[in-house]
Amino acid sequence: MARVKRGVTAHHRHKRLLNAAEGREGTNSKLVRRARESALHALAYATRDRKQRKRQMRRLWIIRINAAARLNGLTYGKLINGLKAAQIEIDRKMLADLAIRDQAVFAQIVALAGKA
Repeated sequence: MARVKRGVTAHHRHKRLLNAAEGREGTNSKLVRRARESALHALAYATRDRKQRKRQMRRLWIIRINAAARLNGLTYGKLINGLKAAQIEIDRKMLADLAIRDQAVFAQIVALAGKA
């Protein structure tokens, strides 16, 4: 049976790893073993941070809604409770967007929640 040399395969695999680790400092972008570690950690951080981004955005929306609600005389908790009592189903993302872009409509929503 003929001998199989794997230099070409290894070179392609190493090239792919080094391309994935491009832009990192020092040996993290030059040496194959360090580049592999760096790329694996980067993937793990990316997975973690996709989840964290959702949490951070929700926190930002709540902060914005609370600030706008207080300008209209309600707290965030009372606003959300009033919206549920009035059976107004609007999510926090849309509420935060209205609070920033269209204060008049947000004020009407706060008024409805305040009554309920």
